Amino acid sequence: MIELAPELEPLSCLVGTWRGGGHGEFPTIDAFEYGEWMCFEHVGDTFLMSAQRSWLVDDGSPLHLERGFWRPGSSAGRLEVTLAHPLGLTEIAEGTVKPSTTGTSIELTTREIGRTSTGMDVVALTRRYSIEVDVMSYEIDMATGSTPMARHLTAELRREPD
Repeated sequence: MIELAPELEPLSCLVGTWRGGGHGEFPTIDAFEYGEWMCFEHVGDTFLMSAQRSWLVDDGSPLHLERGFWRPGSSAGRLEVTLAHPLGLTEIAEGTVKPSTTGTSIELTTREIGRTSTGMDVVALTRRYSIEVDVMSYEIDMATGSTPMARHLTAELRREPD
């Protein structure tokens, strides 16, 4: 096992594989239930690699996936995240990571969205995570060029045993 870089200690609660499910909604779509798998991996540098995939509970069909990097920001408690989405998007987000005696909270806001010429019209995202031992819950809000910021995803995942 690779020793975690000291700079990553505030993010150590993320390391591992997570599985669970959630609820999706947005003003322009029908609500849906989804399953989700997420993995945070340390490879010996000062960042975590992340992988995520989700599927519709109704029929198991693929829904979404992301690949990214999570790294400490320029000062204590700051966090920078870069994500690639297959929707023709890249997301650069910054925010805070706050460990406490009961768990860790992470809040991220997009700083920049890159979009291909056919990419989804997402203009902003906010992400809020709460990690308490082996339970992660999160909320993601999204805005598009035609829809103001609104709740999009709410989920709860549990860490899988090593």
